[in-house]
Amino acid sequence: MLAATLLALAAAVLHAGWNLWVKQSEDRWIALWGQMTCAGIMCAALLVALGGAHNIAWWPLVASAAIHSFYAVFLARAYNLGDFSVTYPIARGNGAVLAALGGVVFLNDHLSIVNVLGIAIAAGGLFLLAGPADNKHVLAALCVSLTIGIYSTVDSHGSRVTGGNLYPLTIFMTGAFFISLHGLAMGRAQEMKHTLRTRWKPLTVTACASVLTYWMVLLAVQRASVGYVTAIRESSLVLAALFGWKVLKEGNARRRITAAGVVLLGLIVLVAS
Repeated sequence: MLAATLLALAAAVLHAGWNLWVKQSEDRWIALWGQMTCAGIMCAALLVALGGAHNIAWWPLVASAAIHSFYAVFLARAYNLGDFSVTYPIARGNGAVLAALGGVVFLNDHLSIVNVLGIAIAAGGLFLLAGPADNKHVLAALCVSLTIGIYSTVDSHGSRVTGGNLYPLTIFMTGAFFISLHGLAMGRAQEMKHTLRTRWKPLTVTACASVLTYWMVLLAVQRASVGYVTAIRESSLVLAALFGWKVLKEGNARRRITAAGVVLLGLIVLVAS
């Protein structure tokens, strides 16, 4: 359990960092696409070096990759519509709760009465956080959380079935393929080429952070329940509130940080038993 906790906490810091970079980008979808594509290329090289993929659970890879394409669209839209310190906690906090429920319903994880209390506290914090935020913004963030809950459950199953490091590597490859197909279908081929040619250095850095983040999470869920890992990982939402206040100069800092703290408290209670 200690290993799972440390992996999830490290993932939280990296995850908040690369999301801040996406928020600060001029074109958020292109930033997400470039990051996921560079991550896929790096993981493909690593997979070749490790001798290829064997005994991979392919249906979770395909399903998760398709869901990640929607995740990128919704996340870019949410960051376009509103503040980082509102979008990130709503998306990640709800995503953690949905992932915990998904673990119970589909993966035979267990939630106690204390865990349910934690979900209720987290929901209250999210309600406080949303506050007077624009309804379109909140809806976009909730759509992000839905994709997070689904892909977290699917990938947790795939990682447990596959074991080791193979699934975390292959998920980035299939994810890059599907989001690239989406970009081509939207007629953004020239922008995609230009972005890789001119911004490959920062994209590579954020891709490394993204790969490390999800690799840590998928290794952690091999050691603990989905609800526990996702809840600990979402401690990053407090970092997001601080980044929004200090880095992006977003308003209502006291309410947002307090609300993020309440959500975090609920997530801690969720995994307390």
